[in-house]
Amino acid sequence: MTATRVRAAAVQAEQPGSLEAGLEATRVLVREARKEGAELVVFPETWLPGYPAWIDYCRDAGLWDHAPVKAVYGRLAEDSVTVPGAAAEALAEAARESGVTLVVGVSERVESGRGRGTLYNALLTFGPDGALLNHHRKLTPTYTERLLWGGGDASGLRAVDSPAGRVGGLICWEHWNPLCRQALHESGEDVHVAVWSAVAGVNNMHQEASRCYAFEARCHVVAAGQLMRASSLPPELEPSAAKVTGPDQWLLRGGSAIIAPDGAYLAGPLYEEAGILVADLDYRRNREEAMTLDVAGHYHRPDLFEFGLRGPGQREGP
Repeated sequence: MTATRVRAAAVQAEQPGSLEAGLEATRVLVREARKEGAELVVFPETWLPGYPAWIDYCRDAGLWDHAPVKAVYGRLAEDSVTVPGAAAEALAEAARESGVTLVVGVSERVESGRGRGTLYNALLTFGPDGALLNHHRKLTPTYTERLLWGGGDASGLRAVDSPAGRVGGLICWEHWNPLCRQALHESGEDVHVAVWSAVAGVNNMHQEASRCYAFEARCHVVAAGQLMRASSLPPELEPSAAKVTGPDQWLLRGGSAIIAPDGAYLAGPLYEEAGILVADLDYRRNREEAMTLDVAGHYHRPDLFEFGLRGPGQREGP
């Protein structure tokens, strides 16, 4: 472990609306978090270019050969991040400029090679020198998300060393996949990054999942969600009358929080307003809490249970 005490920040902001606007907002918000002393800065699920909530809040999103939907999807694909690529380098520069470990959720587009054009729901971790430390693709896009994103592989299902400690992360409903969780538990996280479109959905079960992860893993959790009003839905599509009551309605309510290894809140949750949550993570508490529960250590029974990854799988693209 490279650090025993780290200041972390969860950034909660309204969706940027485009990749270009999002990259500029990211630079500004990282600088603001650094001014608060943050060494680890976390942005939510598909922060760039913004979570495509239209798949759940607009009519006809799943229609076959529907020109308005194809136009919206085409814009998402065009604004998705390529790795490597100019947008990924801009994120690396934001990390270098402020000297932080930066974790950002993106919609990723494979630019060349096998799987060219495929989109993934991805999580990128950059070190303070700008190096890409980890690149995780959501293993199984959830429900309507399968209209947009392909299934990922296990290459990024791990914690990685950084000056902010060993950092791992999962995307949204992966937190209810027990085998994903166990893979990260066994990789030895100091801090877990839980990225969500909003940590305020399913009657606040997202909050419970983030807190339960901290308790189960005996590590700190930085949970990041974003904000979106109905007015930000694509103009090509008609909002669902059953779900959308007006343009000012919050569709994504945020709910970002920072959580201690006993499941208690250190900061947040923050709802329906922009802000940067900051808290000090004392990694010595991870060890203290592990006295009573350590699912990858003394509370594991490898003589009875066998767990392992089959391998990273076939990664498409570079």
